[in-house]
Order: sequence, then C-alpha cells, then structure tokens
Amino acid sequence: MTRIDDLVVIGAGPYGLSIAAHAAGAGLGVRLLGRPMASWRDHMPDGMYLKSEPWSSNLSAPDGRHTLAEYCASLGTVAEHGTPLPIGTFSAYGMWFARHAGPEVEEVTVTEVTPQGDGFRVRTAEGPPLLARTVAVAVGVMPFTQHPEALRGLPPGHYSHSSGHRDLSGFAGREVAVLGAGQAALETAALLAEQGARPCLVARRSRLNWNTVPQPLSRPPLRALRDPHSGLGTGWRSWVWSELPWAVRRLPAPTRERIAATALGPAGAWWLRDRFERRVPALLGHRLHRAAAVGERTRLGLTTPQGESVVMDVAHVIAATGFAPDLDRLEMLDAGLRAALTTVGGGRAPELGPGFESSWPGLFFAGLLAAPSFGPSMRFVHGAGFTAGRLVRGVRKRLGARGPRPGSPGAARPVRAASPGTGPGVQPPGHPKTYLR
Repeated sequence: MTRIDDLVVIGAGPYGLSIAAHAAGAGLGVRLLGRPMASWRDHMPDGMYLKSEPWSSNLSAPDGRHTLAEYCASLGTVAEHGTPLPIGTFSAYGMWFARHAGPEVEEVTVTEVTPQGDGFRVRTAEGPPLLARTVAVAVGVMPFTQHPEALRGLPPGHYSHSSGHRDLSGFAGREVAVLGAGQAALETAALLAEQGARPCLVARRSRLNWNTVPQPLSRPPLRALRDPHSGLGTGWRSWVWSELPWAVRRLPAPTRERIAATALGPAGAWWLRDRFERRVPALLGHRLHRAAAVGERTRLGLTTPQGESVVMDVAHVIAATGFAPDLDRLEMLDAGLRAALTTVGGGRAPELGPGFESSWPGLFFAGLLAAPSFGPSMRFVHGAGFTAGRLVRGVRKRLGARGPRPGSPGAARPVRAASPGTGPGVQPPGHPKTYLR
C-alpha cells in the first residue's frame, strides 16, 4: 500500500523547522524536505549579525523548549539583549534545533507539487514521488529576490543580489555600487569596505534611517507601558505587528497589502552606524534610470534630487533591494494550481485563511508569502512561532484530526474523513475536473 503522509513541509528554514516540530508534536505523519537553514548558511556573508534581539529570534517547538538561549547555554555562552548575535551562531542554532526538536530533515530538492486524488503528489530530484494529504510551503525568501528594472538587461556577471554572496572578499580593490537603504544594503556596504573593496551606497531615500539602541528589558512600569517591547522592536505599532497578526488578517485586503509593503521600512541597526559612516560614501536621493555594460564594467545613469543626470562607473552592482512575494516564482507548484489560487488584492501572494490555508484545500503557505495576509511579522523569524501553531491547527482541521495518538508523536496514522465538500483535494469552484490526476 502506498504511504500517504498527513503533511509534507517544503523548506527547512526557521518556518519549516518550526511547523514540522509542531506537526510531529501533534501526532501527525509529517515529512520535512529541504536543506536546513540553507539561506542563512549559503546566502549571508561572513561577518553579518542578526538584527533582531536574541530573545525574539527563537524557532518554535510545541513544548516551548529548544530556544536560542537553551542552545547558547549548551555551549556555555549567553545570547544577551543589546548585543548583536553573529549570523553563524544563529545558523548553528537552527541546525541544532533541526537535530533535536522535530522530524529528521530529508535533504532533497522538490521539483513539482501537483494535486492528486485527495491530496498532492510531491516530486523530488532525488527519489520517487511522495503522496501527502496536505502540503505546507515554507520556502523562505530566496525565490523572491527583487531587482531594479534598469538592471535586468545587464549580463549576469555585472550585477547580483545581496543574498547571492557568501563571501565578499572577491571584491577587494574593486568599485561596487550597492543599491538600497535597508539593513542588507548598509551592512553589505560596510562589509565590502572592511574587506578592501570600494563601495558606494546609492539610495532613492533622501536620508538613512537608523534604529536606536534598544531600551533595557527591565524598565519602570510607566515607561514599559508607554513604549512596550515586542519581537519586532519597541513601541505600540511594532507590538501590534508582532503580537497580533491574527488581527491584521481581518483588515481589508488593500490595507493588508499596504501594511505588508510599508510597515517596518528600511533602517539600519544601531550597532552598524559607525562602521558604515566611517567608510562608505552615500549618494542619497539618487534614482537609477539606466544601466549598461561597458566592457567588463557597468555604467549607471542616476538622477539626482535636483533632477540632473549623473553617470557612475563601477566594476559591479549589488542590489540590496529586498524580496517581493510572488506565486509565479514558485515554479515547483503546478502552473494550473498556481493560477487557481485566490490572491490578496492586486498582488501575487496567496489569500490565506486563519490557519494559513490557501483557497486550494490542503495547501498551506508560511513566511514571506503570508505577509500580505498576516502582516510584517511574517518577514521575520519572530513570526515562526505564531505561524507554526496556527498552521498545524489548520492542517488538523483540514484532516479532521482528533489529536495525537498516545505514545506515538510524529507517527503516520489514519485520519478521520472531512465533511463532504470540505475534504482535502476538493476542487475550488469553477476549476476543471480534468486537472486532478
């Protein structure tokens, strides 16, 4: 008899690892596919630090264990509030979490997800297809890199995205234009300068924003009430985005889209400011309108704040211009399935229900693709805790689960059939029957 898993989680970053841990704790038959902490291990340069505070950077297990503090304690160290944490330490924490908190990670590459029968067929590059009643897509941000339009006509070697560099030392002695005004742009530029390159920051913004030094965790009650701590920073607005993503989901779609795109905008960490300002020149208020390859170099056409045109000639351009959720980038999802999904407003992110389920029954999304539904916390590690618990409850509701079998957490088990018209694999209204195969 062919094995059918309750849940296949695609992606083994902070969201995928947390979802799988909660699913195993709920007694679901779950498989976790992907390379653990891949984007953190492969796409962030040596010398980078985590911007969020350690206490708000935990992955989520159902028993509340396996925190970053617990990992650091196992090494005889402490992750302290107000002290930046190296990215390497956080990546190692994620690998430790993967070994201790959930099912074993299967390091395979998913190539296709297609509806089949009452669930889905998941193909990988390494083995036979898997069958699953439900699928959770938690692929992180790497499929959604965003580049300025002006760069897209350049040969590939002339420009790159900031997430494409594990090692920046190869730029030593070369002029590099770094586009953007957020943490990735500012820290990439500072690291380039520290490794012997000659970077220049180019930003449309007329001024750079810098976060302030974090307030102490322990403060007088009135001060704490006036400016509360949250997983995304201090202040009531940050607290709402951090702690009430369920409330964000109840807002009208255009409002959610605007919040996801603009809330917690570009800003540099307080501990980076001196390193950046001492070594990196910046062209602020400059807009990129043209880019051309001239031999092995790249010529950028910029518009100044006064409307004048200037030319910048560099060896390479790094676009630290973020990530934008877009279902069309998920080529592993069958094209017909992608086209059938209801999206948020005019964007290309899936509209999700309270349990992170899309309009296609049994298909769930987490991370950046959930931001237009649940708000900006989905762009940060802190959102993994809210997501994992809610999403697994959504999976159990879809499966009609009654709870874990005693003594067998994580084992595959029979599931109660859902009510007619609501079970896994039911076709959305208007979708052709010939599609399910």
